[in-house]
Amino acid sequence: MNIASALEKVLGGTTPLAFSACDGSSAGHPDPVGRIIIRDRRALNYMVTAPGELGLARAYVSGYLDLEGDLHDTMVLLARDTVGGLTWAERLEVLRSFGVGVLRPVQPPPEEVRPGLWWGLRHSLDRDSRVISHHYDVSNTFYEWILGPTMAYTCAVYPTSEATLEEAQIEKVDLVCRKLGLQPGQRLLDVGCGWGTMVRHAAAEYGVNVLGVTLSRQQAEWGQKLIADQGLSDRAEIRHADYRSVTESEFDAISSIGLTEHIGLANLPAYASFLASKLKARGRLLNHCITRPDVTGDGVRSKGFINRYVFPDGELEGVGTIISALQNAGLEVRHEENLREHYARTCAAWAANLDAHWTEAVAEVGEGKARVWRLYLTGSRLGFEQRRIELHQVLAVKTEDGQAAMPLRPDFRRRVAAG
Repeated sequence: MNIASALEKVLGGTTPLAFSACDGSSAGHPDPVGRIIIRDRRALNYMVTAPGELGLARAYVSGYLDLEGDLHDTMVLLARDTVGGLTWAERLEVLRSFGVGVLRPVQPPPEEVRPGLWWGLRHSLDRDSRVISHHYDVSNTFYEWILGPTMAYTCAVYPTSEATLEEAQIEKVDLVCRKLGLQPGQRLLDVGCGWGTMVRHAAAEYGVNVLGVTLSRQQAEWGQKLIADQGLSDRAEIRHADYRSVTESEFDAISSIGLTEHIGLANLPAYASFLASKLKARGRLLNHCITRPDVTGDGVRSKGFINRYVFPDGELEGVGTIISALQNAGLEVRHEENLREHYARTCAAWAANLDAHWTEAVAEVGEGKARVWRLYLTGSRLGFEQRRIELHQVLAVKTEDGQAAMPLRPDFRRRVAAG
């Protein structure tokens, strides 16, 4: 059996995929959705020694395996339960066709973070700082190409199906402002503020005084410069710091947009208690983060693609776990919603931006890193579409004597100016 035919048996089956390999062989569907190309036999070593998503990711990131056609549609087919469902006799037949050399481990691509590289206690101040720098201190230019003008690296909220990514990102931060009930002169703390999209919007559009904190030095420097350029320095600041180092308190509101994924289950109670302690009476907290679709397990996938190539030490919890932590910290949960479909659209838009700037992106960060991002964005889109991950916003308030200062019914629609 040649390589292409063996791949068809393992990955294709009855799926509309085609296969080509470096031994000159071809196989698969005559009218395929996509084509998998083995450019180097070391791709087979990756796939055999690390079966599943990690082996395929290593082969793709290294360039030993390529995908022609729509990457998303191809990954939908590869995610089917029937893929890889071979009997032991069929597996042995495939291994014999590949040759015993495929059982030899091959060094992973340099873009992979090896287990144990991050020394120190998981989610300690020092280790978190290095992990965040690994992901975010890549290139602001690279992120601008992917994220677009808003530089918002979290789920957008599409007000209509025709809305652009930029419109949806502005809608997202404005929705957070509306849920927090921001008023001129109030004080807002934005933890994990990124490049400061929320900071600048709240200061400019709602007249609040905002402190944003991020562990990425490049993000802080970029965001602080834009604050100055927009004339917001009198009421907005982005600080290069861990949220746990914030000494100020008595904030009217706190926004946490995309930070909880980096907290970890063990630290979730301390996280919720710390933020609650920073709120004044009747102050509001909005927690926006990616979640698991259940509350079982600890949320850690240390051996998968995301943890090794994208977010080292990342952990996803179920929304019930997050709500419990907020309640245990003395906060009252007043509103919750799942924006899963919105994040699928956001990832699709980011992936399209990357493809539109592919040549420049490869020149900026290298082909391996660009391939990591193409796989990451498309895989994340698929995860949200198939409900393997979700995105939840949870609004909570610090009551005083039972008083929450909330409206009788929530209404977070944009207000239309009179006249």
